[in-house]
Amino acid sequence: MQKYLSLLLLSCLMVIEAAAQSRVITGRVQDKSSQAAIRNAVVRVKGTDYMAASDKNGQFTLKAPSGALTLEAIAANYKNAEMQITAGQSSVVFNMKPVAPVALHNDDRALQEVVVNAYVAPVAPSPVSTPPVTQALAGKAAGMVVAHSNVKRRMTSPVAAGRFNTEDYSSINENIFHAATEQPLSTFSIDVDRASYSNVRRFLNQGVLPPQDAVRVEEMINYFDYNYKAPTGKDPVSIYTDMAVCPWNTRHQLVRIALKGKAVDARELPPSNLVFLVDVSGSMDEENKLPLVKRAFAALVQQLRPQDRVAVVVYAGAAGVVLPSTSGSEKKKILEAMESLQAGGSTAGGEGIMLAYKIATENRSAKSNNRVILATDGDFNVGASSDGELQRIIEKERQQGVFLSVLGFGMGNYKDNKLELLADKGNGNYAYIDNFEEARRTFVTEFGGTLFTIAKDVKLQVEFNPAFVQSYRLVGYENRMLENEDFNNDKKDAGDMGVGHTVTALYEIISATDKAGKGVNWVDPLKYQQNTVVGNLPEVLTVKLRYKLPDEDKSQLMQQVLPYNRQQITAASEDFRMATAAAAFGQLLRNSAFKGDITYNEVLQLAASAKGEDKEGYRAEFIQLVKKAQLVNKDKDQE
Repeated sequence: MQKYLSLLLLSCLMVIEAAAQSRVITGRVQDKSSQAAIRNAVVRVKGTDYMAASDKNGQFTLKAPSGALTLEAIAANYKNAEMQITAGQSSVVFNMKPVAPVALHNDDRALQEVVVNAYVAPVAPSPVSTPPVTQALAGKAAGMVVAHSNVKRRMTSPVAAGRFNTEDYSSINENIFHAATEQPLSTFSIDVDRASYSNVRRFLNQGVLPPQDAVRVEEMINYFDYNYKAPTGKDPVSIYTDMAVCPWNTRHQLVRIALKGKAVDARELPPSNLVFLVDVSGSMDEENKLPLVKRAFAALVQQLRPQDRVAVVVYAGAAGVVLPSTSGSEKKKILEAMESLQAGGSTAGGEGIMLAYKIATENRSAKSNNRVILATDGDFNVGASSDGELQRIIEKERQQGVFLSVLGFGMGNYKDNKLELLADKGNGNYAYIDNFEEARRTFVTEFGGTLFTIAKDVKLQVEFNPAFVQSYRLVGYENRMLENEDFNNDKKDAGDMGVGHTVTALYEIISATDKAGKGVNWVDPLKYQQNTVVGNLPEVLTVKLRYKLPDEDKSQLMQQVLPYNRQQITAASEDFRMATAAAAFGQLLRNSAFKGDITYNEVLQLAASAKGEDKEGYRAEFIQLVKKAQLVNKDKDQE
């Protein structure tokens, strides 16, 4: 009995001592000029894992060590802020300054005459919808139709003398750490898009850093080809897991979850029923827009087989059929139709999408791959243009088996947020085409993955073992997060994988044995949980994956366990090192609160060690982009 009393007394003394050595700091994070609350800012004791996140009112509560210390606040699109805290101080206010907007060069022509030249084959009037251009096209012999209109280009946000920029990106609130005892499950939709990477490349090639919200870290990671082993069983996807020491915070571990889609011989792929939907509005009248669209689609046309079919629909002031559904064997006819397009008019994007879906539905067969491929800068301003209205159109057609892929072009008025939403809701890919090489990769090198889905509504759910994991953070995928209940809900939409696609996700984890990690307190401790967690220590986590076959509505379940393995990142595979380098680079560009102490030089070393065979040169190009960002960042620091 005396022994147990002694243990109880010792435990009480330890609790009292721990309480004496820590304190609670409360405060607010706000915009310096407007005093508006900044949500999801990370406040931490500098150089430690004592951290908290601000709520929607900018408020935070942070457990911190006693004594004097330095607090830092980090928020997207704001300059980092630091504050010295005395031993007795318990309340603070961070006033943060926004970062300067990115200056872009853009065509500043205010008034232009626009001409739409369309190669027209005989078509019958649509019984459902006959907008003006469609009426003009219907019933005419093959020839040219010319429409004239004067359009004043709408520009709003000045970013440089005489220049305007209306590019639009959805805000990204970075994923934060979650305690495994309180939130043991992490659920998200997979993402094979890579538009963010090529868009970031466009900025860096212009000698400027991208806007922080233009950097989606998961798309930086998934831009690269990884040599994962293809599945050999009945499932169209394989799962691999491993872990290593996290290079940007060596107190932490980094877990990699890797997926690989099955490969299919191009000769065995089902026939494609494609509709090219091309934005020919006035905003597309720039060299890196409509002319690049033509070259991109010309690359795709060369890959078509006789059993494939293509139609061409354009939209400007109204939507019209330029080429009815045509066999892939008639390449010259398709290319002539594309080459005849010129830009002009306002942007009836919603009307064009509806017409494209109508044609795709009319030419659908039992086993065909039905897809609308939209090429635009996303600047919809006439017709069905609201995100909600477009989303409902696309979701309805998706259920009928017609998918939507989106190709973004141009700069200055680029609407990344709208195009990403359309592709997500349309069960398709989203790519940004900044040059012809990216077009070649999309439509030639990865033809099957771009156009042919092997698994739809792919979701991942990771269960962490609290005996090993104190807390965890998903790197990226902020706009792909799902509720835990969504995992088993087959009605919940998720991402899709194409032929041969790879998907990589990284988790940063703090070990349950890491005493410094006890400072992570995103939520208050739960009152009724057991004090001791019993688990199988060698198992770090379990990955569960759900997918549906393209023509089915019931999902299939796969599982994979990650056993504990401590290794340095330098000892990990080339693919793991490359994914880690891409993630670290993305976090540096975002000025992430979690970028740790990694530098551009360390990213370069990691990427150089992971270059491997690099047949297409993508990893070598990545190294050059990191060097450009490093140089631009130095210039920025000197301003």
